[in-house]
Amino acid sequence: MKFKSLIPVALVLAAVATPHGEILEQILVKVNGEIFTKSDLEQRQIAALRQKGQTIDLKSDPNNVQLRKALDEITPQIMVDAIDEMVVVQRGKELGYTLSDAQFKGVVDNIRKENKIETDEQFQAALKSENLTMADLRRNLERTMIYQRVQQNEVLAKIGVTDEEARKYYESHLKEFTTSPTVTLREILVAVAGDPKVMNVAADEAAKAKVLQIRTRVTSGGENFEKLAAQISDSPSKANAGLIGPISINDISPDLRKLIESMKAGDVSEPVRTTRGYQILKLEAITATNTLPLDQAREQISERVFTDKRKAEFQKYLEKLRAQAIIEWKNEDVKKAFEAGMKQQAAAATS
Repeated sequence: MKFKSLIPVALVLAAVATPHGEILEQILVKVNGEIFTKSDLEQRQIAALRQKGQTIDLKSDPNNVQLRKALDEITPQIMVDAIDEMVVVQRGKELGYTLSDAQFKGVVDNIRKENKIETDEQFQAALKSENLTMADLRRNLERTMIYQRVQQNEVLAKIGVTDEEARKYYESHLKEFTTSPTVTLREILVAVAGDPKVMNVAADEAAKAKVLQIRTRVTSGGENFEKLAAQISDSPSKANAGLIGPISINDISPDLRKLIESMKAGDVSEPVRTTRGYQILKLEAITATNTLPLDQAREQISERVFTDKRKAEFQKYLEKLRAQAIIEWKNEDVKKAFEAGMKQQAAAATS
């Protein structure tokens, strides 16, 4: 859905002058009497564009198509989030949630520590660079804290995962708790001298004879495969004494998988021709398919089921708060953006 973008390209805050010359902020919507202004929207739009890494020139002409398109994409979700935040924070205030002076000081101290800000002057400069005052910071932090406390106490604390739910999830997502067989190998590669695109019979036979000799030194002479790989292999794995893996059986070519399946730990393969030369492989270890039992997977299952239930239950909670709220739209374009965002959210929930 397309709607007229509300952010001016020059980012001049929209205002309306009264007959007495006073400047009033343009109100876009009221939620239970609390106002959401054009400046509020612009701030969220700017933040969303930054988060998306947009490099749009916000000082270009008002008909900037790229900017309009970007705003059309982000504004629906911005408006849904804004309305949700307002009704949740309002509910939190009804419950008496506030940010105490001590809590605010603790958060500010952490911010300063994490950003290595040592003086008040540096902190004020950092706030100014973000176009914030200390009052703005406190208000933002308090709204975030209230939102999180409402979500935790009103929704999350009431969610549990039953044994039956865990069992059903386990049975329907068994692959999530099953690991594929893996194999660990060591290799020694003898490269064929010359251009690999040109067949050189003599060089090929020399490489094959050399790799057969190496294999004999291991299988009959009792020499250490790992030591030989580190000394004479032409493969980059030489740096790790020929070690390959562990790698999933599913990631191995059918021919190599067939070869490995005929071996047991400690066996050394016959020479295998590769694009670079001749290779012999030693099977170090192979693990079978393993499925984590339900009782051992219980914690993982609880986290995953809880996450799904949290989203669903919190959406129900938001729907309840929205239904109880008195929402007065003062701008049709913003209302359409909100409705578009709600449709997007509903589509995502059913996909």
